Amino acid sequence: MIPTEAAPIPAAVRPYQHYVYAYPHKTAYRPLPCGSASLRALWAEEPKDALSLYLHIPFCEVRCGFCNLFTRTGAPDGLTGAYLDALERQAATVREALGDRVRFARAAFGGGTPTFLEAAELERLCDVAERGMGVDLSAVPMSVESSPATATADRLEVLAARGTTRLSLGVQTFVDEEARIAVRPQRRADVEKALARVREAGIPVLNIDLIYGIRGQTEQTWRESLDAALGWWPEELYLYPLYVRPLTGLGRHGAGPPGEAEWDEQRLRLYRYGRDRLLARGYEQVSMRMFRRAGTPTDAPTDALADHACQTDGMVGLGCGARSYTSALHYSFDYAVDMRRIRGIIDDYTARAADDFRHADFGYAMDAAEARRRHLLQSLLRAEGMPVADYRARFGTEPGDDFAAELERFAERRWLDAAAAPELLRLTPEGLAWSDALGPELFSDAVRGRMAAYEPK
Repeated sequence: MIPTEAAPIPAAVRPYQHYVYAYPHKTAYRPLPCGSASLRALWAEEPKDALSLYLHIPFCEVRCGFCNLFTRTGAPDGLTGAYLDALERQAATVREALGDRVRFARAAFGGGTPTFLEAAELERLCDVAERGMGVDLSAVPMSVESSPATATADRLEVLAARGTTRLSLGVQTFVDEEARIAVRPQRRADVEKALARVREAGIPVLNIDLIYGIRGQTEQTWRESLDAALGWWPEELYLYPLYVRPLTGLGRHGAGPPGEAEWDEQRLRLYRYGRDRLLARGYEQVSMRMFRRAGTPTDAPTDALADHACQTDGMVGLGCGARSYTSALHYSFDYAVDMRRIRGIIDDYTARAADDFRHADFGYAMDAAEARRRHLLQSLLRAEGMPVADYRARFGTEPGDDFAAELERFAERRWLDAAAAPELLRLTPEGLAWSDALGPELFSDAVRGRMAAYEPK
């Protein structure tokens, strides 16, 4: 049996409520008045000496049963080329709007699956970053997401040659039956071959994504996946709890594990087991999900892009599924989960003229109160915690005054490390385990109300 750790948490509080990878969540974004959010005006007073660039590719070879990301399955002839054409137009317009004295400190390609693109198209994608946006990919950390099926030798050769420092492979499970249940058609033998190709390509940091909570998954099969991943000695491992969301394959067919309480307990047990096993093998816990092998260079763009845990702004997103962050506005294009709606948004994006990229379409206006929440939330969800002095220096106030009720509640549940107080707000190991319950409790009423009113589409 895997030991559990008791905490005085109300029974009504479920441990898996919302995966907080950005705040506010995109379901809180709303249409902006036509032409009101000029990119030139938005970026005019922003610091631009260490920006992050994110390029989004909304295509996958298949859509997994649990996936609610903005992506479509496959692409008709010519669509990927048309999408890259639109990316080039957007890049030229955005780069002009940013103005002078712009420096990018990191880059990432996400999706979807960026390696859905052919090798020549990946070259073109890198050109969008370098020629279109002025990023020297050989001089900054660059992270790219991939799948086993698309991590082919020719694609990896392009990425390695263009300066990729981190490759994240979405494996999810090494157990073929679990992959079938999760509606992820793959075989372990093919996954192992893909991992071998990544290592042969010489990309410095390999990340492997794994999922726990699949129906029928046991401690034994979870250990099998963990040990298979550890056999490749990856620099990073992400352990994700399974969620079953509306409009996903599992959600439509009711294929999620039965019984909410039993499922919660299963996921907590598997999480604790995976955490302890990785810690025992020399990995350091960075957040609830992220584990980094001791000694791994930390200059890869995991903190700001892959883990989406940046407390600061300065994110420039290109592509119809990308977010951009300024101090005053978080913005993007429209968002959907339903495949028909996603296709329509992609088609609209590819048809845009350059001038249509000069303004933001959807977004959430950030005020000082929301900035405080975002900083506390995304700092607290990291294992290292939040130095109170950093918060004080940035906002001129005390987190204990700004969030007295929330922090008192977290302390009562033993989620906060009392030994680290008062100058460091840090979660206990069990507090990290409950990150997906703690995070949503820090959402503002305004964000919570918008998310509740959002109609999945």
